[in-house]
Amino acid sequence: MNAASQELWLAANQSYLAAELARVHARLESGDGASAVATPHADAAWHEGMTGMPSIEQIVRAFGLSSFERDVLLLVAGTELDTRIAADCGRAQGLEMPAAPTFSLALARLADAHWSALHPDAPLRSARLVRLDKGDLLTTSPLKIEERVLHFLAGIDHIDAQLAQSLVPVALDETLAASHRALALNIAERLHGTPRTMVYLHGRNAPTMTAVAANAAAQAGFELYRVHARDLPQDAAERNEFAALWRRDAALSQAALLVDASELPDGSARPLGALLESLRGVVFIAAREPLGLHLPPGIRFDVPLPSKEEQAALCRTVLGCAIDDEDVQRVTEQFPLHMQDIADLLPAIAQHAGGSTPARALWQACRQARAASMEGLAQRIEARAGWDDLVLPAAPLALLHDIARHLRWRSKVYGHWGFAAKESRGLGISALFAGVSGTGKTMAAEVLANELALDLYRIDLASVVSKYIGETEKNLRRLFDAAEESGAVLLFDEADALFGKRSEVKDSHDRYANIEVSYLLQRMESYRGLAILTTNIKQNIDEAFLRRIRFVVDFPFPGMTERTEIWRRAFPAATPTEALDPARLARLSVAGGNIRNIALNTAFIAADRGEAVNMEHVMEAARAEYVKLGRSLGGAEMGGTP
Repeated sequence: MNAASQELWLAANQSYLAAELARVHARLESGDGASAVATPHADAAWHEGMTGMPSIEQIVRAFGLSSFERDVLLLVAGTELDTRIAADCGRAQGLEMPAAPTFSLALARLADAHWSALHPDAPLRSARLVRLDKGDLLTTSPLKIEERVLHFLAGIDHIDAQLAQSLVPVALDETLAASHRALALNIAERLHGTPRTMVYLHGRNAPTMTAVAANAAAQAGFELYRVHARDLPQDAAERNEFAALWRRDAALSQAALLVDASELPDGSARPLGALLESLRGVVFIAAREPLGLHLPPGIRFDVPLPSKEEQAALCRTVLGCAIDDEDVQRVTEQFPLHMQDIADLLPAIAQHAGGSTPARALWQACRQARAASMEGLAQRIEARAGWDDLVLPAAPLALLHDIARHLRWRSKVYGHWGFAAKESRGLGISALFAGVSGTGKTMAAEVLANELALDLYRIDLASVVSKYIGETEKNLRRLFDAAEESGAVLLFDEADALFGKRSEVKDSHDRYANIEVSYLLQRMESYRGLAILTTNIKQNIDEAFLRRIRFVVDFPFPGMTERTEIWRRAFPAATPTEALDPARLARLSVAGGNIRNIALNTAFIAADRGEAVNMEHVMEAARAEYVKLGRSLGGAEMGGTP
């Protein structure tokens, strides 16, 4: 309805309402509701050809009010809108001042009266149209109209003030992908002519599900309001009141509700299920996956990522210039892009655009924008190490280069060359790094992340594994869901906490332990990025699990040759040194991580003494490191060095 039509309707609605209130006033003055002749509603002023229906008639139709209930509502509204009716109510109760009506007055003065209209389950009270204030008797308690209903009768439509504390109107999003528009149209067609419909949306991106719901609701003639599941009342009484207010407002305003359960707080699943049971109208429930509750029947839709072609078009729209298809596919393989990301990406792209290619600027912008998704779930490692920092035998070094190649060219091989259709276990790249502490497993992960311009996050599996059945999968699900958005390299430290020789299933705990491992491997296989497991004892891992990991890289304890090379690189070029002998230092039988610790401690010793780093300082730092390892340092190990 345009502005001019709205003004005409408001004027006509006011005339209609005034005529109806005058009719109620006449009934009150007649003093005999039983014998009074009902004035036909059509006698009230309503412009011929006026679009829409008077507010009072909308309420009657929405809640199925009887003629008596209709007049009770007008009577109660009249005390607020017509001073004559308030005065009538006062006189009828023997008062010399205006007063609120009572149900006994309505029974005595209005036509077609029936006692059942006062019942709590009858529309007037159950739909929160009127309320009974406290009084000595039920029939003499003051009747009051709800403010929301009073405004609606006057032609002003707005959400209830109590609901507005948690509900937010959802605007239409014009950036929806074509596939999502088609999905919204499909949902809208299913909504027509249904008084109550639950629409379950499952997807990884809450804004996209919201946009699909808003588009579907608009096409079906509804205005959409969103509420986060965490903001819903947990108390049963408050929950019932919320449901009652929503049922009323949904009927008055042709509104639909979206419950955003994409981040459902712990402990709120059951109250949510109870609330959904009591809601009416069109209700969307958006969640990452099925909630596992006893929920009302409804229709279910998956809301996937936009297609690769749509994501590529989005990239070109954001950059405003041509970009190579292969570069676009690399970006979209690593970072899932939704249409709602456009506004967020533009400032970040501008920040990275200086001296960078369009593809590089988009990559860095996506990386920066998605970093927040992993906050609080894992420890971010600043990836500074490069290939020159790794000192490894040829075989494990070649495997690490293979991993980098798979990550760099997977979009071409899987996408352009068609290998994705031949992979049955998922397109994720999983790796196991095996070796004792200090042999370079974490540094190798840093090198891969740095090489591919990705963030690196370390997850301590010991903190993820729970003794409570189902909790480990829940923790892993939360991690991988966040990681899917960030595109990060995941480093699961101490995989021994979860992996082990597959035990014989003797009880439920054994069975669930194997399920946890299988779940981790399944998520690693489907993860879009690189997921690395580390272990100090490879032989403890079941071979059946090893077969499901694409790359297994052994990090051996460094020999003399490797230790010599590590010592050569141990001190930065700016560090003053004096007569250091890497070949003699290599006789220290320690791993690379220990060598780095010794080198750092040596530098502090030399700095404190105001001297250049020399062999004596190294010896002192080495003794301290050996004590930490529970070993003693002999002269032979240092080759006679004092």
